[in-house]
Amino acid sequence: MEITEVRIFLKDSVDKKLKAYATVTFDNSFVVRNIKIIEGSGGLFIAMPSRKIKQPCPKCGFRNEARSKYCNQCAGPLPLVSQPISAEAQAQDMQSEHKDIAHPITQQFREYLQKKVFDAYEQEKQKGGVSPASV
Repeated sequence: MEITEVRIFLKDSVDKKLKAYATVTFDNSFVVRNIKIIEGSGGLFIAMPSRKIKQPCPKCGFRNEARSKYCNQCAGPLPLVSQPISAEAQAQDMQSEHKDIAHPITQQFREYLQKKVFDAYEQEKQKGGVSPASV
């Protein structure tokens, strides 16, 4: 599978961790939008598009976002999820609130995708963010 186009959409805020969004086209046939470019403690990384996990209300069955205290449909209290103690457990718990919509299966493809996205990101930063970069 070949990446045929990468479009970068820079974010304005300088001090935030989210640097840009990417839209990637594969084989001129398939598009993945909302890949995030994030500045982490170890440098830049990409985060694949994800959605929040939902849990059903025991009273009415309405699906609410994880960690909600009350149902958005019937206003009934939702079961409490135990809070993790360590910082590492909290970070892992926060990650488990989201589920990737699309993601690379192999490490080799993840590295290929990340390199293409980072190359386009650097080109876009040099241009000043006027238009999307193509790779």
